[in-house]
Amino acid sequence: QVQLVESGGGLVQPGGSLRLSCAASGSIRRIYAMGWYRQAPGKQRELVAGISGGGRTRYADSVKGRFTISRDNAENTVYLQMNSLKPEDTAVYYCNRDPPVVDYWGQGTQVTVSS
Repeated sequence: QVQLVESGGGLVQPGGSLRLSCAASGSIRRIYAMGWYRQAPGKQRELVAGISGGGRTRYADSVKGRFTISRDNAENTVYLQMNSLKPEDTAVYYCNRDPPVVDYWGQGTQVTVSS
């Protein structure tokens, strides 16, 4: 089955940047929309950014202008560039299809924004 492995998280100070990567064991077909999601303690998992098969993007209002989602279908990889990070961005970040497929959730990567 498809496996999605997230990486690139870590501890960063407010205002800093991180670049997350999502590597797929299988091909990420151009027609598949992909997304980055996050879940903070006590909060519901939410879509942070999505990218369609045609390259159109969408973002949660909370990250618009700060985060950029991109994809490299040849490398079967989806990226999330996160700039101007805020403490409220602290969460476990996951990638998945958009809309998500339950069986595709991976372990995620922890992003902690703190001074």
